[in-house]
Amino acid sequence: MQMTLDYWNTLANQFILISSLLSGFSITVVANLLVSKKNNSLSENILKAATVSAGCFLVTVFAMTDILMTTTPGGMMKDVVESDFLIPRAIGMLTFVLGIFSLSTLISLSGWTKSKNTGIFTTIVGVLTLMAIIIILT
Repeated sequence: MQMTLDYWNTLANQFILISSLLSGFSITVVANLLVSKKNNSLSENILKAATVSAGCFLVTVFAMTDILMTTTPGGMMKDVVESDFLIPRAIGMLTFVLGIFSLSTLISLSGWTKSKNTGIFTTIVGVLTLMAIIIILT
């Protein structure tokens, strides 16, 4: 199925919005953990998951911005075809999926900083969230 450039333009715009919001959330978690006094392996793993998530969503924002600029009528390129944005599309989609996995990991790990019961709850929520996203995106 061939997707039109207008469709790619709209899709890239939506990915920019979603990734910007999720990246901002992840960066907030990173900033809070950096100023936190906790120095245990769980906090370090949460920091790593949040950092990967933030980085992936930022890369997605810039990859999709490239697609948006390429597919905008009257933009920087004339006679655009899908292969003109193959690399940003592949990188953007890959980093978006990695960001979703990292964010789900972040959700799953977060409750373990409080208690075993909260940890079990957040792990269930994180896994269910990831499963729902995978089902929706397939």
